[in-house]
Amino acid sequence: MRRLVVNGGRRLDGEIFVSGSKNAALPIIFACILTNGVSEIENLPDIGDVRIALSLISSFGASVEKMGNITYIDATKMAYRIPDFRLTAKIRASTYLLGSCLGRFGICHLQPFGGCNFSSRPIDMHIDACRELGCLLQGDLLSADRLVGAEITFAKPSVGATVNAVLLAATAEGMTHISGCAVEPHIDALIDFLNSCGGEILRQGRDIIVVGKELHGGKIRIIGDMIEAGSYISLGLMCGGRVKVKNAPIDQMQSFFDSLSHIGTELLVGQDYVTAELKSRSYISVTTGPYPEFPTDLQPIIAPLMAICSGGEITDKVWCDRFGYLQSLSNLGIKSEIKNNTAIIYPSAIHSGVATAPDLRGGMACLMTALAAKGRSEIRSLNTILRGYENLEQKLALLGADIIIEDKF
Repeated sequence: MRRLVVNGGRRLDGEIFVSGSKNAALPIIFACILTNGVSEIENLPDIGDVRIALSLISSFGASVEKMGNITYIDATKMAYRIPDFRLTAKIRASTYLLGSCLGRFGICHLQPFGGCNFSSRPIDMHIDACRELGCLLQGDLLSADRLVGAEITFAKPSVGATVNAVLLAATAEGMTHISGCAVEPHIDALIDFLNSCGGEILRQGRDIIVVGKELHGGKIRIIGDMIEAGSYISLGLMCGGRVKVKNAPIDQMQSFFDSLSHIGTELLVGQDYVTAELKSRSYISVTTGPYPEFPTDLQPIIAPLMAICSGGEITDKVWCDRFGYLQSLSNLGIKSEIKNNTAIIYPSAIHSGVATAPDLRGGMACLMTALAAKGRSEIRSLNTILRGYENLEQKLALLGADIIIEDKF
């Protein structure tokens, strides 16, 4: 087990360069399974989830080579095999094997799909999309002799189901019309990549039109990670400093910036950077929802900032029970309670302590709190955080953090 030992209470200042988006990188990696050729992916983050995704596609015969900031994926020679459940159980994005494997091989086994265990996360919408295009489910096996374009309507926006529907339709015969889609920026990134591979895909609002094509290798640069950017902006505010976050996807973060402004943050926003400084400490309410509303992945990140200010309320419309991380934060002095699917965050006197990362973003919230609290803290289950934050130790050190990673204890 790995842990991060933190000597907190230091003011953090400086610049941080945001890595490529985890949520954009993962569907693009799995989309490579659909291609016959070599794809060039620039700015792929070196994080736990990406390494697992690359291992999974390599198990089908894909060749992966990294040169500088570009990763080359050769999907020319691939054959289906049952995915290793020890890998699929580690990342939620392994669900994207459904669309990509059915599109390439006409077969996919249902495996334990992993990721953060913060809520019930069924895949019924994914399975329904598979069936609409002609797949048959028998036991744990999905199969199709051929995929045929269809009309797919989602009752609610789902990023994962939208990704799988696009992957399924990308090489299916004829046209597929997908309605009620998620419109997160990483959906557009996936579409851009598939179009670079010879695809014919157009998004119009919450509708996506796909004409199935044979796909060759493509090329894309992964967009900056808005959740990582939001994490480091919040960290700087908690630690009383002035942090400049570069390569931030500014146009994707307006709802987050609005909430920070309501707290009392002074924001200096450029074309691809933002500098933030806390000027006052107001009570705020945040409600998450599908993009472009406040991102559910940023609600654990803003919770400790609320606690050191005047408190606040968080209602999550995406995952209504995504508040398990609050128990871990309580070990560091943050007081809260749940009322009718809303988390009430009370003004709190944070302190050093020992906390275990309960999930990716909740773990980052614990780390932020430990860095802001005076004294020595331990954040356990560090690999949970490293699933989504590249070069975490080095980036924090650049801001002046006093941290040490210990591999065994």
